[in-house]
Amino acid sequence: MARPIWSGILSFGLVSVPVSLYAATEDHTVHFRQIQRGTSDRVRNLRVNERTGEEVAFGDIVKGFETAEGEYVVVEPEELDQISPGRSKTIEITGFVDLDQVKPIFFDKTYYLGPKGKEYGKVYTLLQKALEQANRAGIAMFSMRGKEYLTAVRAENGILTAHTMHFADEVRDPHHEIGNLPDGDTTVSDRELTMAEQLIEMLAVDWNPDDYHDTFEQKVHELIAAKQSGTDFAAPEAAPRPSNVIDLMDILSRSLESAGRPAGAVGPEEAEQAEEAPRSGRAAAGGKGAASRKAAATTRSSGKGSGKKAAAEDLSGLTKAELYKRAGELDIPHRSTMTRDQLQAALEETAARAGDRPAAKPRRHLRAAS
Repeated sequence: MARPIWSGILSFGLVSVPVSLYAATEDHTVHFRQIQRGTSDRVRNLRVNERTGEEVAFGDIVKGFETAEGEYVVVEPEELDQISPGRSKTIEITGFVDLDQVKPIFFDKTYYLGPKGKEYGKVYTLLQKALEQANRAGIAMFSMRGKEYLTAVRAENGILTAHTMHFADEVRDPHHEIGNLPDGDTTVSDRELTMAEQLIEMLAVDWNPDDYHDTFEQKVHELIAAKQSGTDFAAPEAAPRPSNVIDLMDILSRSLESAGRPAGAVGPEEAEQAEEAPRSGRAAAGGKGAASRKAAATTRSSGKGSGKKAAAEDLSGLTKAELYKRAGELDIPHRSTMTRDQLQAALEETAARAGDRPAAKPRRHLRAAS
């Protein structure tokens, strides 16, 4: 079991519960030793007196605030603790805020909060369940390691977590920090925007943190193993070049194709049709338009067509890109605005209407995504 890095009292109103604070994350960065080139001798950093050059013991080092060149006000750790009496052992919640109102930029580091003993489990569970039901976070101030923190206490996965937060004056204004942000006069065409939205939709995935890894750390380990065994190490691919704004439409088209769309299936004409589709008032998957009738007729006239192929197979195992390709072959309307499940439902309905199999039970999510 991990050791707590802080212990104290969590209180809200007249209710209080002893808690312990635990680190929620860990660093996997590869750490190197500093050695002198050509030797195996370690190089160490020493704390030395700048004037005398002599090493200074850690216990003889104090904090000093420079008021003028060479003049310091010395502050002892005990004096810093006395500034906030009691706060260093208390997380006192002064209010509860809606989590949706807190922007992610204000969150800094996450800690786990656990009850200090089993006898405090009921009060702990009470606060955890109440925060979870209300979708709110308790805002508190507390001191740790000589620094005061603004903290949000919230319920996550059946436990309480504490998120240290930035104060408002610590968050920088991006318009003051970045000199080349696009201004209000920068415009993009509806066609470019439609294709960009299609690319985003094509690459949409469900969030699974296990799918992502620190590839640089992995490459460092591979480099070390290769040098240790005396084998060659393959350097990673070069970073992609920035897109040329002149070729933006071509870049978007090629990006869509590389994401799994058939060549020629997405281009300026289809993007323009996607723009006009909402204005035409046609239903996304109603099947009453000319394109739907054409797709159904094509499927009926060809026993070996894509519709029969879609009906003969279990579409649940296909990716969104593969479903979209088949939808393009059947000319299913509004496919560029559909989610993966909507594409599957549209293909199944088209095959059913073509007479390849009995009609599937209607799905409520068949309409086009807004």
